[in-house]
Amino acid sequence: MIKHIVMWKLKDQAEGSDKATNMVKAKAMLESCAHITPGTVKFEVATAQSGLECSYDLVLYTEFTDRAALDAYQNHPTHQALKPFMGAVRLERQCMDYEI
Repeated sequence: MIKHIVMWKLKDQAEGSDKATNMVKAKAMLESCAHITPGTVKFEVATAQSGLECSYDLVLYTEFTDRAALDAYQNHPTHQALKPFMGAVRLERQCMDYEI
């Protein structure tokens, strides 16, 4: 099993929209990737909740059966299609993969 966790801090303004609008769009785009490849065990996308201290705005938490499943997800056209938007609206990105 491999876990893949990604966190984004979004720009206040990007792609002609404010952070809140881009967060909704980014979340929907990520959620569209939930079932694109076999081997996905868990797939969660969450946005920071108001009133809680957070350093990032958006998080993706996923679990895959193995590295091959993660690689298939990362190389899938649906996942590749969201990368330009995410790159344009993000201020920072952190990612961690680890095996259990």
